[in-house]
Amino acid sequence: MFRRVLVANRGEIARRIFRTLRALGIESVAIHSSIEELAAHVAEAGMAIEIAASHPSRAYLHLHEVIAAAKASGADAIHPGYGFLSENADFAQAVTDAGMVWIGPSAASIRLLGDKAAARREMARLGFPVARGGEVSTAAEAVALGRIIGMPLMLKAVAGGGGIGMQVVTDISQLAAAAEKVSAHAERFFGSSALLVERYLGQARHIELQVAGFADGIVHVLGDRDCSVQRRFQKVVEEAPAANLSDALRQRMHRAAESALSSLGYRNLGTVECLVDGEDFVFLEVNTRLQVEHPITEMVTGIDLVETQLRIAAGEDPGFNPASLGQSGHAIELRIYAEDPVRFLPGGGEITTWKEPVGDGIRVDAGYRRGDVVTTHFDPLMAKLCVWGADRPQALSRARAAVADFEISGPRHNLPFLARVLNEPSFGDGAYDTGLVGNIQRQTATVGA
Repeated sequence: MFRRVLVANRGEIARRIFRTLRALGIESVAIHSSIEELAAHVAEAGMAIEIAASHPSRAYLHLHEVIAAAKASGADAIHPGYGFLSENADFAQAVTDAGMVWIGPSAASIRLLGDKAAARREMARLGFPVARGGEVSTAAEAVALGRIIGMPLMLKAVAGGGGIGMQVVTDISQLAAAAEKVSAHAERFFGSSALLVERYLGQARHIELQVAGFADGIVHVLGDRDCSVQRRFQKVVEEAPAANLSDALRQRMHRAAESALSSLGYRNLGTVECLVDGEDFVFLEVNTRLQVEHPITEMVTGIDLVETQLRIAAGEDPGFNPASLGQSGHAIELRIYAEDPVRFLPGGGEITTWKEPVGDGIRVDAGYRRGDVVTTHFDPLMAKLCVWGADRPQALSRARAAVADFEISGPRHNLPFLARVLNEPSFGDGAYDTGLVGNIQRQTATVGA
Protein backbone atom coordinates (compact mmCIF):
# COMPACT_ATOMS: atom_id res chain seq x y z
CA MET A 1 0.00 0.00 0.00
CA PHE A 2 1.08 3.59 -0.51
CA ARG A 3 2.99 5.70 2.00
CA ARG A 4 1.82 9.14 0.86
CA VAL A 5 -0.93 10.18 -1.60
CA LEU A 6 -1.57 13.59 -3.13
CA VAL A 7 -5.22 14.36 -3.80
CA ALA A 8 -5.50 16.56 -6.88
CA ASN A 9 -8.81 18.11 -5.86
CA ARG A 10 -10.59 20.24 -3.30
CA GLY A 11 -13.76 20.52 -1.22
CA GLU A 12 -15.85 17.59 -0.10
CA ILE A 13 -14.25 14.98 -2.32
CA ALA A 14 -10.74 15.81 -1.09
CA ARG A 15 -11.96 15.53 2.52
CA ARG A 16 -13.71 12.28 1.68
CA ILE A 17 -10.54 10.74 0.24
CA PHE A 18 -8.46 11.98 3.19
CA ARG A 19 -10.82 10.11 5.52
CA THR A 20 -9.96 6.78 3.92
CA LEU A 21 -6.27 7.63 3.75
CA ARG A 22 -6.25 8.29 7.50
CA ALA A 23 -8.06 5.03 8.19
CA LEU A 24 -5.40 3.14 6.21
CA GLY A 25 -2.50 5.00 7.84
CA ILE A 26 -1.52 6.72 4.57
CA GLU A 27 -0.15 10.27 4.68
CA SER A 28 -2.16 12.85 2.72
CA VAL A 29 -1.14 15.85 0.63
CA ALA A 30 -3.53 18.63 -0.39
CA ILE A 31 -3.18 21.20 -3.13
CA HIS A 32 -4.98 24.53 -3.08
CA SER A 33 -5.47 27.81 -4.86
CA SER A 34 -4.31 31.14 -3.45
CA ILE A 35 -7.73 31.88 -1.91
CA GLU A 36 -8.13 28.52 -0.17
CA GLU A 37 -5.24 28.49 2.28
CA LEU A 38 -7.72 28.17 5.16
CA ALA A 39 -10.13 25.77 3.40
CA ALA A 40 -11.40 22.69 5.21
CA HIS A 41 -9.62 20.24 2.93
CA VAL A 42 -6.31 22.05 3.46
CA ALA A 43 -6.69 21.96 7.24
CA GLU A 44 -7.26 18.20 7.23
CA ALA A 45 -4.29 17.19 5.08
CA GLY A 46 -0.94 16.17 6.49
CA MET A 47 0.74 18.54 4.04
CA ALA A 48 -0.57 21.27 1.75
CA ILE A 49 0.96 22.93 -1.30
CA GLU A 50 -0.30 26.05 -3.06
CA ILE A 51 -0.55 25.89 -6.85
CA ALA A 52 0.03 29.29 -8.44
CA ALA A 53 -2.51 30.24 -11.11
CA SER A 54 -3.88 33.31 -12.84
CA HIS A 55 -7.37 32.34 -11.65
CA PRO A 56 -8.25 30.26 -8.54
CA SER A 57 -10.11 27.60 -10.51
CA ARG A 58 -7.12 27.10 -12.80
CA ALA A 59 -4.95 25.92 -9.91
CA TYR A 60 -6.55 22.48 -10.05
CA LEU A 61 -6.05 22.22 -13.81
CA HIS A 62 -2.30 22.88 -14.04
CA LEU A 63 -1.19 19.37 -14.93
CA HIS A 64 2.56 19.87 -14.67
CA GLU A 65 2.39 22.01 -11.53
CA VAL A 66 0.29 19.37 -9.76
CA ILE A 67 2.82 16.67 -10.66
CA ALA A 68 5.66 18.93 -9.50
CA ALA A 69 3.86 19.40 -6.18
CA ALA A 70 3.43 15.65 -5.82
CA LYS A 71 7.13 15.08 -6.44
CA ALA A 72 8.11 17.81 -3.99
CA SER A 73 5.86 16.28 -1.32
CA GLY A 74 7.33 12.82 -1.76
CA ALA A 75 3.97 11.33 -2.73
CA ASP A 76 4.10 7.95 -4.40
CA ALA A 77 0.57 8.15 -5.85
CA ILE A 78 -2.03 10.69 -6.99
CA HIS A 79 -5.80 10.40 -6.53
CA PRO A 80 -7.70 12.79 -8.84
CA GLY A 81 -11.13 12.68 -7.17
CA TYR A 82 -13.75 13.78 -9.70
CA GLY A 83 -13.90 16.78 -12.01
CA PHE A 84 -10.83 18.90 -12.84
CA LEU A 85 -8.12 16.51 -14.16
CA SER A 86 -9.80 13.24 -13.13
CA GLU A 87 -10.65 12.22 -16.71
CA ASN A 88 -7.64 13.79 -18.40
CA ALA A 89 -5.71 10.97 -20.11
CA ASP A 90 -2.61 13.16 -20.52
CA PHE A 91 -2.55 13.77 -16.77
CA ALA A 92 -2.94 10.08 -15.98
CA GLN A 93 -0.08 9.24 -18.36
CA ALA A 94 2.11 12.03 -16.98
CA VAL A 95 1.64 10.74 -13.43
CA THR A 96 2.80 7.29 -14.51
CA ASP A 97 5.69 8.70 -16.52
CA ALA A 98 6.80 10.64 -13.43
CA GLY A 99 7.19 7.36 -11.55
CA MET A 100 4.07 7.66 -9.42
CA VAL A 101 0.92 5.53 -9.33
CA TRP A 102 -2.27 6.85 -10.90
CA ILE A 103 -5.25 5.84 -8.75
CA GLY A 104 -7.78 5.15 -11.47
CA PRO A 105 -8.18 3.41 -14.83
CA SER A 106 -5.37 3.55 -17.36
CA ALA A 107 -4.71 6.56 -19.56
CA ALA A 108 -5.66 4.41 -22.56
CA SER A 109 -9.08 3.63 -21.05
CA ILE A 110 -9.67 7.27 -20.18
CA ARG A 111 -8.72 8.39 -23.69
CA LEU A 112 -10.98 5.83 -25.37
CA LEU A 113 -14.02 6.19 -23.14
CA GLY A 114 -13.70 9.95 -22.64
CA ASP A 115 -14.46 10.44 -26.34
CA LYS A 116 -18.24 9.99 -26.41
CA ALA A 117 -18.34 9.05 -30.09
CA ALA A 118 -15.49 6.53 -29.80
CA ALA A 119 -16.99 5.08 -26.62
CA ARG A 120 -20.37 4.76 -28.31
CA ARG A 121 -18.85 2.94 -31.29
CA GLU A 122 -16.83 0.62 -29.07
CA MET A 123 -19.72 -0.25 -26.76
CA ALA A 124 -21.97 -0.94 -29.76
CA ARG A 125 -19.29 -3.20 -31.24
CA LEU A 126 -19.25 -5.13 -27.97
CA GLY A 127 -23.01 -5.63 -27.98
CA PHE A 128 -24.13 -2.85 -25.63
CA PRO A 129 -27.33 -1.18 -26.91
CA VAL A 130 -26.95 2.41 -28.17
CA ALA A 131 -29.46 5.09 -29.23
CA ARG A 132 -29.89 6.01 -32.89
CA GLY A 133 -27.42 8.71 -33.84
CA GLY A 134 -23.81 9.47 -34.61
CA GLU A 135 -20.97 11.97 -34.66
CA VAL A 136 -21.06 15.16 -36.75
CA SER A 137 -18.58 17.97 -37.35
CA THR A 138 -20.82 20.65 -38.88
CA ALA A 139 -24.32 22.05 -38.41
CA ALA A 140 -25.25 20.85 -41.91
CA GLU A 141 -24.27 17.29 -40.98
CA ALA A 142 -26.32 17.58 -37.80
CA VAL A 143 -29.40 18.62 -39.80
CA ALA A 144 -28.93 15.81 -42.31
CA LEU A 145 -28.61 13.21 -39.55
CA GLY A 146 -31.49 14.75 -37.64
CA ARG A 147 -33.83 14.30 -40.61
CA ILE A 148 -32.96 10.60 -40.65
CA ILE A 149 -33.26 10.03 -36.89
CA GLY A 150 -36.29 12.20 -36.26
CA MET A 151 -37.22 14.56 -33.41
CA PRO A 152 -36.55 15.13 -30.57
CA LEU A 153 -32.74 15.11 -30.53
CA MET A 154 -29.99 15.49 -27.98
CA LEU A 155 -26.85 17.41 -28.92
CA LYS A 156 -23.72 16.99 -26.81
CA ALA A 157 -20.00 17.56 -27.08
CA VAL A 158 -18.00 14.47 -28.02
CA ALA A 159 -15.30 15.51 -25.54
CA GLY A 160 -17.65 16.90 -22.89
CA GLY A 161 -18.90 15.60 -19.58
CA GLY A 162 -21.01 16.31 -16.52
CA GLY A 163 -24.02 17.45 -18.53
CA ILE A 164 -22.19 20.63 -19.60
CA GLY A 165 -23.28 22.08 -22.94
CA MET A 166 -25.98 19.52 -23.72
CA GLN A 167 -29.10 20.71 -25.52
CA VAL A 168 -32.41 19.16 -26.54
CA VAL A 169 -33.88 20.13 -29.93
CA THR A 170 -37.55 19.44 -30.67
CA ASP A 171 -37.93 21.28 -33.99
CA ILE A 172 -35.80 20.51 -37.07
CA SER A 173 -35.86 24.22 -38.01
CA GLN A 174 -33.92 25.02 -34.82
CA LEU A 175 -31.35 22.27 -35.22
CA ALA A 176 -28.71 24.15 -37.23
CA ALA A 177 -28.57 27.09 -34.81
CA ALA A 178 -28.49 24.76 -31.81
CA ALA A 179 -25.69 22.69 -33.33
CA GLU A 180 -23.60 25.80 -33.96
CA LYS A 181 -24.15 26.98 -30.38
CA VAL A 182 -23.27 23.64 -28.78
CA SER A 183 -20.30 23.20 -31.10
CA ALA A 184 -18.88 26.62 -30.20
CA HIS A 185 -19.39 25.85 -26.50
CA ALA A 186 -17.64 22.51 -26.91
CA GLU A 187 -14.67 24.10 -28.66
CA ARG A 188 -14.35 26.68 -25.90
CA PHE A 189 -14.61 24.35 -22.92
CA PHE A 190 -13.32 21.02 -24.23
CA GLY A 191 -11.04 21.96 -27.13
CA SER A 192 -13.08 20.05 -29.72
CA SER A 193 -16.13 21.20 -31.68
CA ALA A 194 -17.26 17.68 -32.63
CA LEU A 195 -20.82 16.79 -31.65
CA LEU A 196 -22.80 13.67 -30.96
CA VAL A 197 -26.39 13.71 -32.22
CA GLU A 198 -28.74 11.12 -30.72
CA ARG A 199 -32.46 10.51 -30.50
CA TYR A 200 -33.63 12.02 -27.20
CA LEU A 201 -35.67 9.92 -24.79
CA GLY A 202 -37.49 12.59 -22.81
CA GLN A 203 -39.39 10.27 -20.48
CA ALA A 204 -36.54 7.89 -19.76
CA ARG A 205 -34.80 7.14 -16.49
CA HIS A 206 -31.09 7.77 -15.97
CA ILE A 207 -29.62 4.62 -14.47
CA GLU A 208 -25.94 4.11 -13.79
CA LEU A 209 -23.93 1.00 -12.96
CA GLN A 210 -21.01 1.14 -10.54
CA VAL A 211 -18.26 -1.03 -12.00
CA ALA A 212 -14.83 -2.16 -10.81
CA GLY A 213 -12.17 -3.89 -12.88
CA PHE A 214 -9.83 -6.16 -10.94
CA ALA A 215 -6.40 -7.67 -11.51
CA ASP A 216 -7.87 -10.95 -12.76
CA GLY A 217 -9.20 -9.10 -15.82
CA ILE A 218 -12.85 -9.35 -14.79
CA VAL A 219 -15.10 -6.33 -14.37
CA HIS A 220 -17.90 -6.59 -11.81
CA VAL A 221 -20.94 -4.37 -11.29
CA LEU A 222 -21.05 -3.41 -7.62
CA GLY A 223 -24.56 -2.00 -7.77
CA ASP A 224 -26.80 0.45 -9.62
CA ARG A 225 -28.20 3.91 -8.93
CA ASP A 226 -31.07 6.01 -10.25
CA CYS A 227 -29.88 9.53 -11.12
CA SER A 228 -32.97 10.82 -12.93
CA VAL A 229 -33.52 13.92 -10.77
CA GLN A 230 -31.50 16.47 -12.72
CA ARG A 231 -31.40 20.18 -13.44
CA ARG A 232 -29.57 21.35 -16.57
CA PHE A 233 -28.71 17.67 -17.14
CA GLN A 234 -26.78 17.63 -13.84
CA LYS A 235 -27.82 15.33 -11.03
CA VAL A 236 -29.19 16.61 -7.72
CA VAL A 237 -30.80 13.53 -6.13
CA GLU A 238 -29.73 9.90 -6.51
CA GLU A 239 -30.76 6.62 -4.93
CA ALA A 240 -29.38 3.11 -4.68
CA PRO A 241 -30.42 0.64 -5.73
CA ALA A 242 -32.57 1.98 -8.58
CA ALA A 243 -36.24 1.67 -7.61
CA ASN A 244 -38.85 -0.09 -9.75
CA LEU A 245 -36.26 -1.82 -11.91
CA SER A 246 -37.27 -5.37 -12.84
CA ASP A 247 -34.86 -8.15 -11.91
CA ALA A 248 -34.65 -9.22 -15.55
CA LEU A 249 -33.73 -5.72 -16.75
CA ARG A 250 -31.24 -5.22 -13.92
CA GLN A 251 -29.48 -8.48 -14.75
CA ARG A 252 -29.34 -7.66 -18.47
CA MET A 253 -27.81 -4.26 -17.76
CA HIS A 254 -25.28 -5.64 -15.29
CA ARG A 255 -24.21 -8.44 -17.65
CA ALA A 256 -23.87 -6.06 -20.61
CA ALA A 257 -21.65 -3.66 -18.65
CA GLU A 258 -19.49 -6.43 -17.21
CA SER A 259 -19.01 -8.09 -20.58
CA ALA A 260 -18.17 -4.89 -22.48
CA LEU A 261 -15.72 -3.44 -19.97
CA SER A 262 -14.05 -6.80 -19.33
CA SER A 263 -13.46 -7.02 -23.10
CA LEU A 264 -11.85 -3.57 -22.97
CA GLY A 265 -9.48 -4.58 -20.18
CA TYR A 266 -10.87 -1.94 -17.85
CA ARG A 267 -9.22 -1.64 -14.41
CA ASN A 268 -10.23 0.24 -11.27
CA LEU A 269 -13.53 2.03 -10.67
CA GLY A 270 -15.88 3.51 -13.25
CA THR A 271 -19.54 4.07 -14.00
CA VAL A 272 -21.57 2.98 -17.02
CA GLU A 273 -24.47 5.37 -17.53
CA CYS A 274 -27.65 4.41 -19.38
CA LEU A 275 -31.08 5.66 -20.31
CA VAL A 276 -33.89 3.24 -19.50
CA ASP A 277 -37.25 3.29 -21.24
CA GLY A 278 -39.56 0.54 -20.04
CA GLU A 279 -37.59 -2.70 -20.33
CA ASP A 280 -35.11 -1.28 -22.84
CA PHE A 281 -31.85 0.52 -22.14
CA VAL A 282 -29.25 2.38 -24.21
CA PHE A 283 -25.72 3.54 -23.56
CA LEU A 284 -24.99 7.13 -22.48
CA GLU A 285 -21.34 7.22 -21.43
CA VAL A 286 -18.66 5.76 -19.18
CA ASN A 287 -17.25 7.90 -16.39
CA THR A 288 -13.67 6.78 -15.80
CA ARG A 289 -13.45 8.01 -12.21
CA LEU A 290 -14.99 7.98 -8.78
CA GLN A 291 -18.57 9.21 -9.04
CA VAL A 292 -20.02 12.07 -6.98
CA GLU A 293 -22.79 9.76 -5.76
CA HIS A 294 -20.52 6.89 -4.69
CA PRO A 295 -21.52 7.21 -0.97
CA ILE A 296 -24.95 5.66 -1.50
CA THR A 297 -23.40 2.56 -3.09
CA GLU A 298 -21.07 2.38 -0.10
CA MET A 299 -24.04 2.58 2.25
CA VAL A 300 -25.93 -0.32 0.68
CA THR A 301 -22.89 -2.56 0.07
CA GLY A 302 -20.85 -1.77 3.17
CA ILE A 303 -17.62 -1.32 1.20
CA ASP A 304 -15.32 1.70 0.96
CA LEU A 305 -15.00 2.51 -2.73
CA VAL A 306 -12.01 4.82 -2.23
CA GLU A 307 -10.21 2.02 -0.41
CA THR A 308 -11.15 -0.27 -3.30
CA GLN A 309 -9.55 2.19 -5.72
CA LEU A 310 -6.40 2.33 -3.63
CA ARG A 311 -6.12 -1.44 -3.30
CA ILE A 312 -6.61 -2.07 -7.02
CA ALA A 313 -4.02 0.60 -7.88
CA ALA A 314 -1.59 -0.89 -5.39
CA GLY A 315 -2.08 -4.42 -6.75
CA GLU A 316 -3.70 -5.65 -3.55
CA ASP A 317 -6.73 -7.83 -2.95
CA PRO A 318 -9.87 -5.66 -2.68
CA GLY A 319 -10.80 -7.18 0.67
CA PHE A 320 -14.17 -8.56 -0.50
CA ASN A 321 -15.48 -11.01 -3.07
CA PRO A 322 -17.08 -8.91 -5.83
CA ALA A 323 -18.82 -11.95 -7.33
CA SER A 324 -20.88 -12.45 -4.18
CA LEU A 325 -21.27 -8.87 -3.00
CA GLY A 326 -24.65 -8.34 -1.39
CA GLN A 327 -26.70 -5.22 -0.73
CA SER A 328 -28.71 -4.17 2.29
CA GLY A 329 -31.40 -1.54 2.51
CA HIS A 330 -31.81 1.62 0.45
CA ALA A 331 -29.88 4.90 0.29
CA ILE A 332 -30.61 8.39 -1.05
CA GLU A 333 -28.14 11.20 -1.79
CA LEU A 334 -29.14 14.85 -1.96
CA ARG A 335 -26.66 17.38 -3.33
CA ILE A 336 -26.74 20.68 -1.45
CA TYR A 337 -25.76 23.55 -3.71
CA ALA A 338 -25.19 27.25 -3.08
CA GLU A 339 -27.78 28.31 -5.61
CA ASP A 340 -31.20 29.84 -6.08
CA PRO A 341 -33.68 27.01 -5.28
CA VAL A 342 -36.04 28.05 -8.10
CA ARG A 343 -33.86 29.13 -11.03
CA PHE A 344 -30.75 27.19 -9.91
CA LEU A 345 -28.42 30.15 -10.44
CA PRO A 346 -25.17 29.70 -8.47
CA GLY A 347 -24.30 32.12 -5.71
CA GLY A 348 -21.92 32.51 -2.80
CA GLY A 349 -21.16 34.25 0.46
CA GLU A 350 -19.98 33.58 3.99
CA ILE A 351 -21.61 30.66 5.78
CA THR A 352 -22.95 32.11 9.06
CA THR A 353 -24.89 29.00 10.11
CA TRP A 354 -23.98 25.40 9.35
CA LYS A 355 -25.75 22.74 11.39
CA GLU A 356 -25.74 19.23 9.97
CA PRO A 357 -28.48 16.74 10.83
CA VAL A 358 -27.56 13.75 12.97
CA GLY A 359 -29.22 10.40 13.52
CA ASP A 360 -29.33 6.80 12.41
CA GLY A 361 -28.45 6.26 8.76
CA ILE A 362 -27.29 9.85 8.13
CA ARG A 363 -23.97 10.71 6.45
CA VAL A 364 -22.84 14.19 5.41
CA ASP A 365 -19.87 14.66 3.08
CA ALA A 366 -19.25 18.42 3.26
CA GLY A 367 -16.70 20.72 1.71
CA TYR A 368 -17.50 23.68 3.94
CA ARG A 369 -17.91 24.69 7.59
CA ARG A 370 -19.40 27.65 9.42
CA GLY A 371 -17.29 30.71 8.70
CA ASP A 372 -16.12 29.50 5.28
CA VAL A 373 -16.83 31.60 2.22
CA VAL A 374 -18.43 30.00 -0.82
CA THR A 375 -17.06 31.70 -3.93
CA THR A 376 -18.27 31.60 -7.51
CA HIS A 377 -14.85 30.41 -8.69
CA PHE A 378 -15.83 26.76 -8.21
CA ASP A 379 -18.77 24.40 -8.59
CA PRO A 380 -21.47 25.47 -6.07
CA LEU A 381 -21.72 22.01 -4.43
CA MET A 382 -21.41 22.53 -0.66
CA ALA A 383 -22.26 19.08 0.67
CA LYS A 384 -23.86 15.73 0.00
CA LEU A 385 -26.53 14.62 2.44
CA CYS A 386 -26.84 10.82 2.33
CA VAL A 387 -29.31 8.68 4.23
CA TRP A 388 -29.77 4.93 4.59
CA GLY A 389 -32.84 2.98 5.58
CA ALA A 390 -33.74 -0.68 5.91
CA ASP A 391 -36.03 -0.14 2.91
CA ARG A 392 -36.95 2.70 0.57
CA PRO A 393 -39.86 4.06 2.67
CA GLN A 394 -37.60 4.35 5.72
CA ALA A 395 -34.81 5.96 3.67
CA LEU A 396 -37.32 8.44 2.24
CA SER A 397 -38.68 9.28 5.69
CA ARG A 398 -35.18 9.81 7.07
CA ALA A 399 -34.24 11.94 4.07
CA ARG A 400 -37.22 14.24 4.59
CA ALA A 401 -36.37 14.66 8.27
CA ALA A 402 -32.67 15.23 7.56
CA VAL A 403 -33.37 17.93 4.96
CA ALA A 404 -35.69 19.69 7.43
CA ASP A 405 -32.99 19.53 10.15
CA PHE A 406 -30.12 20.80 7.99
CA GLU A 407 -29.58 24.49 8.83
CA ILE A 408 -27.58 26.78 6.52
CA SER A 409 -27.55 30.56 6.39
CA GLY A 410 -25.42 32.97 4.43
CA PRO A 411 -25.38 31.86 0.80
CA ARG A 412 -28.67 30.88 -0.84
CA HIS A 413 -29.10 27.12 -1.05
CA ASN A 414 -31.34 24.49 -2.60
CA LEU A 415 -32.63 22.75 0.55
CA PRO A 416 -36.20 23.99 -0.14
CA PHE A 417 -36.02 22.46 -3.62
CA LEU A 418 -34.71 19.14 -2.25
CA ALA A 419 -37.61 19.05 0.21
CA ARG A 420 -39.99 19.62 -2.71
CA VAL A 421 -38.48 16.69 -4.64
CA LEU A 422 -38.79 14.34 -1.67
CA ASN A 423 -42.45 15.23 -1.29
CA GLU A 424 -43.36 14.83 -4.96
CA PRO A 425 -45.82 11.89 -5.28
CA SER A 426 -43.98 10.48 -8.30
CA PHE A 427 -40.69 10.44 -6.41
CA GLY A 428 -42.38 8.91 -3.40
CA ASP A 429 -43.63 5.93 -5.36
CA GLY A 430 -40.48 5.65 -7.49
CA ALA A 431 -42.38 6.26 -10.74
CA TYR A 432 -40.36 9.29 -11.87
CA ASP A 433 -38.03 9.99 -14.79
CA THR A 434 -35.68 12.72 -16.04
CA GLY A 435 -38.65 15.04 -16.52
CA LEU A 436 -39.31 15.38 -12.77
CA VAL A 437 -37.48 18.68 -12.23
CA GLY A 438 -39.10 20.20 -15.31
CA ASN A 439 -42.51 19.21 -13.96
CA ILE A 440 -41.72 20.88 -10.62
CA GLN A 441 -40.60 24.06 -12.40
CA ARG A 442 -43.79 24.21 -14.47
CA GLN A 443 -45.89 23.72 -11.34
CA THR A 444 -43.98 26.51 -9.60
CA ALA A 445 -44.40 28.85 -12.58
CA THR A 446 -48.14 28.14 -12.68
CA VAL A 447 -48.55 28.90 -8.97
CA GLY A 448 -46.47 32.07 -9.35
CA ALA A 449 -48.59 33.24 -12.27
